[in-house]
Amino acid sequence: MEFAELIKTATVESVLLSCVGLPAVKGTLCITSHHLLLSSCPGGDSQPGTVELWLLIRNVDAVEKRVQNLGWYQPPRTNGSPRDTRLAGSSGTITLRCKDLKVLQLEIPGMEECLNIASSIEALSSVDSVMMMYPFFYRPQSLKLEEGWNLFPLEQYFQQIASQTSRWRLSDVNRDFTTCPTYPPAVIVPAAVDDDALRKAARFRQGGRFPVLSYYHSKNGTVMLRSSQPLTGPNRKRCREDEMLLGTVLAEGERGFIIDTRSAQAAKQARMTGGGTEPKSSYPRWRRLHRPLERGRPLQESFIKLVEACNDTWINMDRWLSRLESCRWLSHVKAALSTACLAAQCMDREEASVLVHGAEGTDTTLLVTALAQVILDPSCRTLVGFQGLLEREWIEAGHPFHLRCARSAYSHARLKQEAPLFLLFLDCVWQLSRQFPFSLEFGEHLLLTLFDNAYASAYGTFLCNNEKERCLCKVKESTHSLWAWLNQPGEKKKYLNPLYSHNTLVIWPSVEPQSIQLWQGLFLRWIRSSQYLDEAWAEIERLVEGNKPPVKESAGNRLSRSLSDPAARTENER
Repeated sequence: MEFAELIKTATVESVLLSCVGLPAVKGTLCITSHHLLLSSCPGGDSQPGTVELWLLIRNVDAVEKRVQNLGWYQPPRTNGSPRDTRLAGSSGTITLRCKDLKVLQLEIPGMEECLNIASSIEALSSVDSVMMMYPFFYRPQSLKLEEGWNLFPLEQYFQQIASQTSRWRLSDVNRDFTTCPTYPPAVIVPAAVDDDALRKAARFRQGGRFPVLSYYHSKNGTVMLRSSQPLTGPNRKRCREDEMLLGTVLAEGERGFIIDTRSAQAAKQARMTGGGTEPKSSYPRWRRLHRPLERGRPLQESFIKLVEACNDTWINMDRWLSRLESCRWLSHVKAALSTACLAAQCMDREEASVLVHGAEGTDTTLLVTALAQVILDPSCRTLVGFQGLLEREWIEAGHPFHLRCARSAYSHARLKQEAPLFLLFLDCVWQLSRQFPFSLEFGEHLLLTLFDNAYASAYGTFLCNNEKERCLCKVKESTHSLWAWLNQPGEKKKYLNPLYSHNTLVIWPSVEPQSIQLWQGLFLRWIRSSQYLDEAWAEIERLVEGNKPPVKESAGNRLSRSLSDPAARTENER
């Protein structure tokens, strides 16, 4: 396929660009294979300055067009010339609704040009072939292709664990992706379980996702595992190797918890179609807890309804509160945080190991395991540690980004497998950063950047659904890593929290309804100006840089005792 075949009109003059909060700009619109560009001279042709729109077409979620027909006219006919009937004064308006929730409007002179531009954008934004996407063509001069792809090797994470215990090993049982197509080549497993037993356990788990180590809690030696559901089926099938694997995780006399992210009813229904749960008789030392989390269509529809409510700027307070409640997004945030806190509590306070799974083990499972680590582990709250967590628990662990982030909140296409699980995770992390403003080294800007790049990016980090697909598409050999860009000294500073003060404690968030707030920085980002908030943060950063106290206790530590969320602070001090 050639991109030129999809572009019906490449350039149009006198296009008016409108966007909420910005002055309208008239200029020349150009369509390339991956970008929509608009350039203009606001002061006239004699002015050297230009204003540009540089929009990645992959970022377009929906294209809405409206044309106006102002009448036909027929030019005078010359001898032998064909009849020429044209549309006089016709124009059209294209509304582009983007995956990052921005809304742009283009007023285009000429009905034919308008329809051609709209058709071209729709075709280019719908290209589904991974290797035709922009990351495979993007070549910034400041980066090398190999940079950033090996910043967080699992071997390095394993060495941290191996320095504290010998009960775990790094297995390459999945080196050719035949044991589990959605796991990375290497996984951390109990040292007492050999690779042959792992292969048999994989056949007993949906998609081959047998239990692997997600997190080792250094404080007491407990662990968090993740997997998919067991394939017990209606006949309650068993797998000795799977039972042995989970049995070796627990020392003599210890008990563990299985946190199932489905309702008990959903798990029971899954058994009728070949799935199921771990029977008490076969796993006597594991206690099952059901904490249902939405992951598919209901979550996507909740996202869509919330964005619709946020964009309706004419509704009154009562109507706004009603729509905010009916979309149930904040309820999903609360449920995710509560379940992550449960997993963290089992490990930190009950001193019990945890296995987390739902059905496939690629969605709500990863949401819980990643969030629990941010709560428990101070290293996951640093900028580099958080990137490593995302690489380990979302990207390498097999969250299907290509499927889940194919469409955002505006798309008119029929829902398939889209679901904003990663956005829900980022929202939960934002809630943590709001309740513990000094405990995370990174700020909101990083979370917004991750959201934008998960849905449309110049980098290959979030491409494909798993490591096997990335290998087949040669993503690491042919695209740049987002981490390489973020960790450049000039860029890195933008994402740091100026109030950060290293906190070695577990951060227990409040999940009371009053403590869960709408993430305005994302959902209202393009609707209202953030100028004054940005200026305030810039001033805070200036003050912190210029007045770092020469005492042991930082300003952040002193302030945190008085400014942190009271309910959260009480939990922390316990």
